[in-house]
Amino acid sequence: MNRMKTAIAAVASGVLATAAAVILSSPASAASLVEVTSFGDNPGGMRMHIYVPDSRPTNPAIVVAMHGCGGSGPGFYQQSEFARLADQYGYIVIYPSAMQEAGFGRCFDTWSAASKRRGGGSDPVSIVSMVNYANRQHGGDLNRVYATGSSSGGMMTQHMLAVYPDLFKAGASFMGVPFGCFANAADYPPGSSQCTGGSMNRTPQQWGDLVRQAYPGYTGARPRVQLWHGANDTLVPFSLLQESVDQWTNVHGLSLTPTSTDNPQSSWTRRRFSDKVEAIAVSGAGHNLPMSGMALYALQFFGITSTQPTTPPPTTTAPPTSTPPTSPPAGTGCRVGYTANSWNTGFTATVAITNSGSAPVNGWTLQWTWSGNQQVTSAWSATVAQSGNQVTARNAAWNGTIAASGSVSFGFQATYSGANNAPTQFTLNGTACAG
Repeated sequence: MNRMKTAIAAVASGVLATAAAVILSSPASAASLVEVTSFGDNPGGMRMHIYVPDSRPTNPAIVVAMHGCGGSGPGFYQQSEFARLADQYGYIVIYPSAMQEAGFGRCFDTWSAASKRRGGGSDPVSIVSMVNYANRQHGGDLNRVYATGSSSGGMMTQHMLAVYPDLFKAGASFMGVPFGCFANAADYPPGSSQCTGGSMNRTPQQWGDLVRQAYPGYTGARPRVQLWHGANDTLVPFSLLQESVDQWTNVHGLSLTPTSTDNPQSSWTRRRFSDKVEAIAVSGAGHNLPMSGMALYALQFFGITSTQPTTPPPTTTAPPTSTPPTSPPAGTGCRVGYTANSWNTGFTATVAITNSGSAPVNGWTLQWTWSGNQQVTSAWSATVAQSGNQVTARNAAWNGTIAASGSVSFGFQATYSGANNAPTQFTLNGTACAG
């Protein structure tokens, strides 16, 4: 039961809480994330945030980027690369915030009968209202609407492609499940979910029929689908990647034999099924996607970018060799913000480091000591090691520099029993930081 809680509640859900996958500083742009309080029909009672880059074409593409259980739209804005890439490629990003309580945090509704049919209500209708708002207010192109998300958001990505195939042209689902996987609210974790219990196995025809039943009579084009999953993911089982492949190849009338297989990065194995479906298994990865560089590949699959990246950013979190840790320059300081989201014997945490000085910090190592029995089990956007009660976090390859007055963030998942008190002191490269 605790594993099932973690499955949907963890990153961004990796995991999924207020942290998720790759965490970055807010994009360097005059544009900012804006909350929209009145965007149209909202049966899911959702919140909407939108990021509209300063530089964009007259009719920009629209990307709906969805967080994991326990997270939020603003959290996924900070924790993923989609807004930063929007500054480069000129598309609008919508960040919905789920408000449906699932017993351990707010998750996107992929279980109710209302959510499983076009125009039925709940979260899908709210998300469509957000897309229409982006069209009305910012000229967003309704012929170029795409969905993406992590864990619960990845589940909702496949859900929206099934329920609104006439609106969404493609989707990139990170650690998701096939449409219709959850039978009802009782089948949704926590508990013994048939969907995420590790034994879900339907035929491609059965999976495809579920999609076709979501919009009876629809004969138009079906969205293209990109599916990502960590090969070591036991929270939302890796076996569900193949179930999603079974579903979407059937929907597109494709063979289960890939038309090509390659390795865009050494740890990625990509199977392509025509140009409609592709599945990427990430070796060594657990429930902690997307990693750095994956958002760019999702955008390339959508067709938003015009060129394939020639040197993909690394997906590992090894410290860079070019920015060895240095002590903060004299007269500078640091602040650390720590936010945890706990459930029973597990939690996820987001750690924000701010350089409060006037000179940059090149390469960083943050340390703290637990007062209880907390044990870090996974991390993203940093390399985190623990010895006894002492924890050491080192920068990832892409976030080793903290500009003057700038910030970086990383996250981790951990276990505990008894009290889960926050650390009382952090040190950055050996220098004590303010809280």
